Amino acid sequence: MANLRFKALEAAYSRQKVRPNPPSSKISDYFGSDVFGLRTMEAYLSPDVYKRVKKAIESGHKIGDDTASAVAAAAKVWAMEKGATHYTHWFQPLTGSTAEKHDSFFDGSSKLEKFKGAALVQQEPDASSFPNGGIRSTFEARGYTAWDPSSPMFIHGVTLCIPTIFVSYTGEALDYKAPLLKAVQRVDDAATKVCQLFDRKITRVKPSLGVEQEYFAIDKALYTSRPDLVMCGRTVFGHSPARGQQLDDHYFGAIPSRIYDFMQDFECEALKVGIPVSTRHNEVAPSQFEVAPLFEEINVACDHNQLLMDVMSRVAERHNLHILFHEKPFAGLNGSGKHNNWSLITNTGVNLFQPSSSARENLLFLTFFVNTIKAVHAHADLVRASIASAANDHRLGANEAPPAIMSVFIGSQLAQVVEELEKSGNIQIEKGDNMYMKLGIDKIPEIILDNTDRNRTSPFAFTGNKFEFRAVGSSDNCASPMTILNLIVADQLNKFYDVVSADIEKGTDKRVAIVKELQKYIKESKNVIFGGDGYSDAWVKEAEKRGLSNVKNTPGALKAYLTKSSVDLFERNNVLNKREIEARNEIRLENYIMKVQIESRIMGDLVYNHIIPTAISYQNRLIQNANGLKGLGIDNSAVVKTISEISEHIETLKNSVTSMTDERKRINNIEHSDKKASEYCDNIKEKYFDKIRYAVDKLELLVDDEDWPLVKYREMLFLR
Repeated sequence: MANLRFKALEAAYSRQKVRPNPPSSKISDYFGSDVFGLRTMEAYLSPDVYKRVKKAIESGHKIGDDTASAVAAAAKVWAMEKGATHYTHWFQPLTGSTAEKHDSFFDGSSKLEKFKGAALVQQEPDASSFPNGGIRSTFEARGYTAWDPSSPMFIHGVTLCIPTIFVSYTGEALDYKAPLLKAVQRVDDAATKVCQLFDRKITRVKPSLGVEQEYFAIDKALYTSRPDLVMCGRTVFGHSPARGQQLDDHYFGAIPSRIYDFMQDFECEALKVGIPVSTRHNEVAPSQFEVAPLFEEINVACDHNQLLMDVMSRVAERHNLHILFHEKPFAGLNGSGKHNNWSLITNTGVNLFQPSSSARENLLFLTFFVNTIKAVHAHADLVRASIASAANDHRLGANEAPPAIMSVFIGSQLAQVVEELEKSGNIQIEKGDNMYMKLGIDKIPEIILDNTDRNRTSPFAFTGNKFEFRAVGSSDNCASPMTILNLIVADQLNKFYDVVSADIEKGTDKRVAIVKELQKYIKESKNVIFGGDGYSDAWVKEAEKRGLSNVKNTPGALKAYLTKSSVDLFERNNVLNKREIEARNEIRLENYIMKVQIESRIMGDLVYNHIIPTAISYQNRLIQNANGLKGLGIDNSAVVKTISEISEHIETLKNSVTSMTDERKRINNIEHSDKKASEYCDNIKEKYFDKIRYAVDKLELLVDDEDWPLVKYREMLFLR
């Protein structure tokens, strides 16, 4: 076994560099060159068709059959000129990754390349083979993918990829995109109504998103030599190295040359398919990095994040690297997140979360600012559920990842503004700016951006002109939490609009009606505002006093989806129906069960087939050494002590793995997924994982380095 480890290390340290070869030194020369976006459409479509397509995309209206046929014909010509031979409906099933089925342009009957409008608009993949939560039986296989024109087609390799939604034969959503599109429409409708209380020129509001993606990069040979990384995406064993991240020397440090070449290479490929990657840097942990794009419309941003992870993984192969998107691949080091920077932008170019030096404009800002805080407070459990997963459970609340307590950070200056607004006395009507000054709306600091500090311990932080949802896991599809965020804000804005409109109809001054409602929301939701250290034990106690929940595991968090209030929320906004909600909850529970089960099984495999045989072999050598020393009359107590320690750890491993396996068999007979998931959490993960890991990691320190079968942390994490 040790030979395999050292062969992997030898391969890793003898790699030849792969130099990136960008098509131009200017990004603008090739950005979006593999995207069939509006600019390309204009060149390949007739003016009349182009106008219809552009109008349909911008307004969100359906594209007619004739127009779709013209788009398909033009897309085929363009794609074939770029070397494409196939097309695919690119969709995001509830597996957490993307899916695609490639069809050739070549038509056997005519012996010509064809691509009809019907093939662009709709296809029929097998729905029963994807997670569906019981919506479809195996013999009910029909499902449909349908073109999403708002997200542009692109070429990946030699395939034209068409972003689509994925639904069952009976119409239920089986993907992440369809609910997101509905939630985006709901927040557009609700936010536009509220905006028109201030400015009738505002006719659309689009959510904007920038996704910071964290990841680890290690040598491919070292990755393949670790069965736990291959099977689970994380190391279930591994002692912390003497030097980890405690010196803070990796964060923003010089990027290792091999990783730098990889970054340049994947960024080039990402830019070609229209992903506006902008920032790269070292993260806190050794071998941890981050890439961040510019802001985009939320649907496209979510698509691009999924595509980016695929591009990164494929390009890493060229550099003999493997990318780890798992939230916690290495114990004792920072986990990885996917920071979702979210804002709302009007068709007039106004960022609704941008404070201003103008009192009139700040009332609009405060309206959306306070309503968002209110929405998070009212639906904190649902927000927590939206980022729940087996992988993220390892990360939340540890090593600069936000805690499982959902709170909102707004900074000291805005906290003061909110407090003053809440406590302001009788509201009097005066003319002009005096009115706003009486309301205290002029109190927003004139420092427009950066009027808050950054709080890395906050799961949901206001960072100057946007909210940063930091709790999203690095491997997650951000469409899921973004669906929830847009949904709860849309629902809250609708409630706000209804109350304010009713007050206005009764004769209340519009500005007074708005401020009175904002004051009410602040009083009701201020407990969710927290600006301190989210890692501290004091915050856990304080949060409990405030009535904030602290759900630390996925089975507990997912219960929020099935509450009556959550089901009502989804249904009255027409985002998901009860059957779809129950199905998704079932899928996420099953996913949790499978993930913990796989980790449990790989632990048993490594312990019985790798760790114990190695420990026994080394122990036998020590016994021979101890007997030899004794025969020579030399003190052998130190060796005997080591032998005893090894024996204790071996015994612990045998007993623990056997008990864990028996417990797993018992739990597997449980019928209901919610109960089964809870049992896997409490009686497998919590009861055995740390205990088994402790014994293995202690053996790693005791057994001769030449014999140890698994590549060690210090060998994986410091490759230059």
